[in-house]
Amino acid sequence: MTCPFCHSPESRVVDSRLAEDGAAIRRRRECESCGRRFNTYERPEEVPLFVIKKDGRREPYDRSKIMVGITKACEKRPVSREDIERLADEIERALRDQMATEVPAPQIGEMVMERLRQLDAVAYVRFASVYKEFRDVDSFLEEIRGLAQHGT
Repeated sequence: MTCPFCHSPESRVVDSRLAEDGAAIRRRRECESCGRRFNTYERPEEVPLFVIKKDGRREPYDRSKIMVGITKACEKRPVSREDIERLADEIERALRDQMATEVPAPQIGEMVMERLRQLDAVAYVRFASVYKEFRDVDSFLEEIRGLAQHGT
């Protein structure tokens, strides 16, 4: 495995353990050249999943896009990296469990919002404000009132 720091092709496995509820193996590696450590994940190869964007374009599913959106929403909130990883894993697992090869982008956005609502109300509002493209303060306040009525 190539070291992400010095790009040496030589590294050794220091520790291995199951991750993502057994769906992957997390390997802790140490570079033979620079001595720095890094993680890799080994997952089974799966059928490609495509996202149908609002404008009709199709693009390959990219877990990192969900991670970036959730991470931004949770910035400066008491949400751990593990919680964010778990949330992204849950969403991907739910999408793959549908056995569909294509999924509409709005469906993914709704899944993220539902899980964020349960995890952290502020992160939910942040994500919803971007995802739902609020045009004015009234629509934003309406969303917050709805959140308060749900008791989160």
